[in-house]
Amino acid sequence: MKVIFLIIHIAVCVGLVFIVLLQQGKGAGMGISLGGGSSQTLFGSSGATTFLQKITTAVAIVFMVTSIALSMFYSKTGKSSIMGDLKTPPPVVEMTIPG
Repeated sequence: MKVIFLIIHIAVCVGLVFIVLLQQGKGAGMGISLGGGSSQTLFGSSGATTFLQKITTAVAIVFMVTSIALSMFYSKTGKSSIMGDLKTPPPVVEMTIPG
């Protein structure tokens, strides 16, 4: 089960990077909007959500779910300690000097 989630998580990570890189930035039309009439506004509404933005949202949700699932799986691997094999030290004997 861990391996399946790990493979899905890696595939979603790579896909998310490519999807984000494919999108046009918000300031991409800034040079055009300063010089003339443009359909994009610099700080206003961006209009309808594109198909690529919807896919980005869905992939980001899958990324979050697989991240949480992997953290839950790998946090419950075991409750052992590296100090478990350590023997108790011998008791300390205090020596007093007569005098």
